[in-house]
Amino acid sequence: MQVQLSFPTSRPRRLRANKLVRDAVAETSLSPDDFIMPIFVKDGAGKEPIDSMPGYFRWPVDGSLVEHVEEALSLGVNKFILFGVLPDDVKDPEGKASYDPQGVVPRAIRLLKETFGDRVLLFADVCLCEYTDHGHCGVVVRDGRGWRIDNDRTISIYAKEAVVYADAGADFVAPSGMMDGQVRAIRQALDAAGYQDVGIMAYSAKYASAFYGPFRVAASSAPKFGDRRTYQMDPRNSREAVKEVMLDIEEGADIVMVKPALAYLDVVRLVKDWFPWVPLAAYSVSGEYSMIKAAAKMGYLDERLVALEALFAIKRAGADLILTYYALDAARWLREGTPF
Repeated sequence: MQVQLSFPTSRPRRLRANKLVRDAVAETSLSPDDFIMPIFVKDGAGKEPIDSMPGYFRWPVDGSLVEHVEEALSLGVNKFILFGVLPDDVKDPEGKASYDPQGVVPRAIRLLKETFGDRVLLFADVCLCEYTDHGHCGVVVRDGRGWRIDNDRTISIYAKEAVVYADAGADFVAPSGMMDGQVRAIRQALDAAGYQDVGIMAYSAKYASAFYGPFRVAASSAPKFGDRRTYQMDPRNSREAVKEVMLDIEEGADIVMVKPALAYLDVVRLVKDWFPWVPLAAYSVSGEYSMIKAAAKMGYLDERLVALEALFAIKRAGADLILTYYALDAARWLREGTPF
């Protein structure tokens, strides 16, 4: 018996026939408007290369920082998050330099706002790890049980830090320490100081991740003892992220965040499904950046294709904003058109 074969009516490959067709039906878009670019700022002159993050620098608060931001603006990147880098001799157990009005981050905010005004949207990271001599994100208390982080003392310092950044001109403050009640403490402090219009982008679901290694070199913020697992989230958990995000929203967060991004795309999707009305950021962290850089240097992969594929994956998972060290490169590549 002869069997007559017939092809299916639906042929999905028709919609992949060439780049024009693929672009026409692409489900996910990516643009420089989606990016928040991290910037490390420091005291002293001259930019310093960061060995753990090839192509990235610590910037002095002077004309070179202005030029760096001007380059970003020319590529369509207009959102920046600032991290301070301090020498060890000015750090102390409580991170008092974090709320110094003449500190490196407030000075950088003032310089960029005076230069660019509303052309830039500035986020300021609120934490203590860059400012404490022990490298933890809060005040350490030692007793007969060993050491612990004093949650409530810590969030009172975060509140001071946030007000200083608002005074300097920050559009958003971004508490990253994963302390309980940090968003409420900061919101109350900002409102009491007359900064009701300053927003909060909360690191709501920040995991105790090994992917932060290169950042800790860049910011000189590695803990001198122990780890951060008593305050950052357990990598084995996802439902807990929903609780953390819900609490931050209730306390007044305007934007919530999942960090890291690539190893936690399921969490990004989960948070977006639970809270679709809240803007969601995802932080593509230093380890993600440096791994791609290292593999590309060895010739194991195509840096441009892999970096863009990763950014599209984060956006596809549900992120509205992406904090990425690839902001400048990705903006240049996107000008040439997506390579897919």
